[in-house]
Amino acid sequence: MYLYIKALHIIFVVTWFAGLFYIVRLFIYYTEAQEKEEPARSILQEQFRIMIKRLWFGITWPSAVLTFIFGPWMIFLLGGIPGWLWVKLAFVLGLYVYHFLLHGIYKGLMNGRFKYSSTQLRIWNEVATIFLVAIVFLVILKSLLSTLWALVGLVVFTVCLLVAIRMYKSIREKK
Repeated sequence: MYLYIKALHIIFVVTWFAGLFYIVRLFIYYTEAQEKEEPARSILQEQFRIMIKRLWFGITWPSAVLTFIFGPWMIFLLGGIPGWLWVKLAFVLGLYVYHFLLHGIYKGLMNGRFKYSSTQLRIWNEVATIFLVAIVFLVILKSLLSTLWALVGLVVFTVCLLVAIRMYKSIREKK
């Protein structure tokens, strides 16, 4: 039974992350459409609204809920929580906080409030990557010392991502 639950957990984690990665891209496109002239602005934004709503409520939210169901079910079947799993659960909690923050961005955009620029949203887009790297390393290494090294690598990775975002922005602005 444990392996079936684990397989379902992994499937919904993957679909949840797919939704998290793509939803912010759609937020970026929706925000950038605001800069277009009419009628392109209205046409693009209407299409992005449909895509955003379907992705958010058809894939991302259900996957987050099912991940939340199958994760604790696996822990129950394991009969306890090893040390490394506590650290992973802290990152998962952070991922759910990120999910709820994205929901706030979703609601704002759907109500015509553009709180973030496309550049700021690009940074938001990388947050899911950081959580993914941290969680995968924790699950694979299952060692707090190895995880510490992975977290150091994660910090370096994060800095590289931020530098890459700045470089990409300057390249786009030159064109």
